[in-house]
Amino acid sequence: MKNLFKTNDIKGYIFIRLILGYVFLVAGLQKFIFPENMGPGRFADMGFPFPEFTAYFVGFFETIGGLFILFGFASRLAAIPLIITMIVAIITTKFPQLSDGFWGFAHSARLDISMLLTALFVLVNGSDKNSIDNKLFDK
Repeated sequence: MKNLFKTNDIKGYIFIRLILGYVFLVAGLQKFIFPENMGPGRFADMGFPFPEFTAYFVGFFETIGGLFILFGFASRLAAIPLIITMIVAIITTKFPQLSDGFWGFAHSARLDISMLLTALFVLVNGSDKNSIDNKLFDK
């Protein structure tokens, strides 16, 4: 359990947490603020079953996960649903674009892949010395 909240000494790590937390927080909130373009309407257009439930479910985890990572609270745990979200997003919305060629896919998937890899980095490394995890658990 102690390793779950263990923090690291990577210099500049706070910038990883800030960008990842910010991107997921904004993406999650937009599903609630702009339901037609970013939430259930978009999920329905993509063919997801139960688009209202699915959009708000994803939006909830993106918002909470983004906040937790921003503040460095249970960052490893918060990264898990975000990683799953990005894998599903890449498979369902980006892989189909491979039929138009690799470079179109690569361009379209660049943010999703960046978010996935950054979330994996947080899963491996936890939080940093500027985090709630450090203040609560690294004593």
